[in-house]
Parts: sequence; structure tokens; C-alpha cells
Amino acid sequence: MSDPTPYQTLGVTEDASFEEIQVIKAQLSQKYQEDSAAVEKIEAAYDAIIMERLRLRQEGKIKVPERIRFPEKSVEMPNSGPNFPKTQTPSWLQNLVDTPSKNDILLPAGLFLALAVVSFFSPNGPQSLRPLLLVAGVFVNLYFLNRKEKKFARAFLLTLLGLIAGVALGTGLTALLGSAGLLTGLSAEAMATGVTFLVFWLISSFLR
Repeated sequence: MSDPTPYQTLGVTEDASFEEIQVIKAQLSQKYQEDSAAVEKIEAAYDAIIMERLRLRQEGKIKVPERIRFPEKSVEMPNSGPNFPKTQTPSWLQNLVDTPSKNDILLPAGLFLALAVVSFFSPNGPQSLRPLLLVAGVFVNLYFLNRKEKKFARAFLLTLLGLIAGVALGTGLTALLGSAGLLTGLSAEAMATGVTFLVFWLISSFLR
């Protein structure tokens, strides 16, 4: 008895479409996936059919869709141009920067805005509430930072840096606006306190 043809091995007719052959081949491979010898025969039969149809196409007798896989053809990926190295964010920055939710932004914003409003309307001089408001802002910032990572030391350091940066920036901004005649009725203390609350909000919302 002669050996079965590739078509007989797959159980398809010689006029079967490529789609039918591929479906049958996939079904048989799935069915005999634990039988390596059977899978080998299925693959060999499929490749033989494809090779035969490739030959027929070269002879102009049939048209083979371009999506059909040919065993002897290697797939070459198109050259998309020069490959530039990807810029990776440093790990320390990834561990520091946070992606806050809407509530993580709005809740601190509301608290620091309330503190800033009270600070702006606080009288100057010995009766000013601004030092107490700054202390309250420090505790608020510590709370929101510490609840993210539960690392109090880092939260304290960031809060301290924010306090120094806010006071320095506010004082410098007051001097700049005052020299330009754009600041009237607002003391350097009030400006420094307000800017510090803004810095605290940025830190508590976008850092961790």
C-alpha cells in the first residue's frame, strides 16, 4: 500500500482552499498536540502542500494569497529607521514622583487653600496667626505624605525642604513684585506663607 499523500494526511481534497487547509491543520495539531510524531507528520504534510502550491503559483497556474506562510521564506521586519536609545526615568525619581487620584489632589488643595485664605486675612504683627497656620500646614503635609508610603523620615525631610523652599520663594517673590510696584497691601510674611502652602500642596499631591 502506497504512502498517503499530504492531502490525505490532512484529510482535505486537492481543490481545498488555503483557508480550509489552515483550519484543518490547526484542528489536527490541537488534537494530537501530545503526540509529537503525529504533529510532525501534520506539519510536513502542510508544508508539502504549501510548497506545491507555491510551485503552481510560480508557474502561473494558481494565485496564492500573500498571507500564506511559505516554509522556505524568512520573514524580514521592515526597517523603521535608526534605533535611538530609550530614555529611562531614574529609579529614584520613579520612587519619588506619585500619580495622584482626583481625591489625592482635591483634598489637600482644599485644606491648604483654607489655610492660605485665613493667612491672607490674618493681621500683621504680634497677633498674626501665620506662624500657627504654618505649623498646621506642616502637619497637614506630613500627614498626606506619610500615609502614602508610611515612611515618616522621608515625609519629614520633604516637608522641611518644602517649608524652606516656600519661605525663600515667597520672600523673593515679595521683593521682586515690591520693587516693580505690583505688590500693595500684602506683607512679605503673608506672601511667604501663601507660597509655602502652594509648595506644600504640590509636594503632598505629586510626591510620595
